[in-house]
Amino acid sequence: MGDLRPVLRIVGVLLTTLAIAMVIPAIADATVGNPDWEVFSVAAAFTLFVGGALTLSNRGEGDRLSIRQAFVLTTISWLVVAIFAALPFAFSDLDLSYTDAFFEAMSGITTTGSTVITGLDFAPPGILLWRALLQWMGGIGIIVVAIAVLPILRIGGMQIFRMESSDSSEKVLPRVTQIATGIAVIYLVLTLLCAALYWASGMTAFQAMCHAMTTIATGGFSTSDSSIAVFDNAAIDWISVVFMILGGMPFVLFLQLARGKPGLLFRDDQVRWFLSIVAAAILMLAGWLWLENGADPMSALRYATFNVVSIITGTGYATDDFASWGGFAVATFFLLMFIGGCAGSTSCGIKIFRFQVLYATAKIQMLRLLQPHGVFIPYYNRQPIPDTVAASVMGFFFLFVVSFAILAMALGLMGLDFLTSVSGAATAIANVGPGLGDVIGPVGTFAPLPDGAKWLLSAGMLMGRLELFTVLILFVPAFWRD
Repeated sequence: MGDLRPVLRIVGVLLTTLAIAMVIPAIADATVGNPDWEVFSVAAAFTLFVGGALTLSNRGEGDRLSIRQAFVLTTISWLVVAIFAALPFAFSDLDLSYTDAFFEAMSGITTTGSTVITGLDFAPPGILLWRALLQWMGGIGIIVVAIAVLPILRIGGMQIFRMESSDSSEKVLPRVTQIATGIAVIYLVLTLLCAALYWASGMTAFQAMCHAMTTIATGGFSTSDSSIAVFDNAAIDWISVVFMILGGMPFVLFLQLARGKPGLLFRDDQVRWFLSIVAAAILMLAGWLWLENGADPMSALRYATFNVVSIITGTGYATDDFASWGGFAVATFFLLMFIGGCAGSTSCGIKIFRFQVLYATAKIQMLRLLQPHGVFIPYYNRQPIPDTVAASVMGFFFLFVVSFAILAMALGLMGLDFLTSVSGAATAIANVGPGLGDVIGPVGTFAPLPDGAKWLLSAGMLMGRLELFTVLILFVPAFWRD
């Protein structure tokens, strides 16, 4: 495995950053006189101590990471951050077990949005702010991983987005650090703009900031048990829709947009497929609500648009109990859970580009059946798809289906009903948030589930967020051999 000092040093830096972030909810609680400020302060001090110790004790040689070190770092980072981020939940007045606290922290940092907390309308501001901050940090974190780490590790076809690509749309800036900085600035600007619009539409400043962070991160944590539905405000719904869609699009292309090249964003095949699938799903479900459920056409369009965008981007907000819309709607939302947004976004799921690669590959196979001696080449974004990318995408699909099936069966063995088991596995591995059914549906929580199920779902969230291979390869014995 070699020297792990670079891995531990970076983990130390991440924990130090997490400790600094804990100060923000501590200040929020102290301002209103809530005693939880002491919990956040002690958790911040402990996290800072561990992070500082790891950083200082692992200085020296080995700044460059090998491929295997990068695999270890990516998984360990998310896991360790969740372990320490759970401390404020575990010791706050919420009276959560560490299992529940870890589940909530993992759901936050992976931007899944599943929750075990009830009574959010009366929760202290520090807890609400901490949940939003976790998702906001997880959102920017996964963007950086998607553009800087996963392409190098050749995970699930992500190598097609390597910065060294001859595709000019990928050559945004000369260094990954500059790209990450540029994306962070855009991420912050979009968050502040979303918060300002929320505030102008009727939210309080605190609600606006919390919801803006979880909207652009496509996370879905809210300050109310009723989610966005508590506001019953059409303007807020449409603002959410716009920023959830932005969160589901490639942030690298937003850099091009900021540099005066808007054409690259709208010419990108992945973006066009994403918007087309969203539009088709909205029209089908709006028509279903109107014709089958007797909803007013404008109301049907509003509720269908919001919930379709929320589910396909993995945000998990809800303005209605879509599980009660009927069988067609439930089946559609179940499929949308898996699709996800674009690569290089904060969204979840399988990702649009993988469906494009599979479609192009399947199309070529059919043409070869018709003309065995013909020469056919699959294309993605007007570029030939290398065989390694196609093989990597097919491997990802196989592993995704197998992981989903095993997780669903394991949940079933714990006594959960079929709908809860299947939708719970789907929502965890696709990082969506709410499941289907009476227990974990849009109006339920994951609190009633047994502790074993929560640990399994937490593992599913981590695997889904880090594209499966990154986590599962650590369990292959050959990975650890020199």
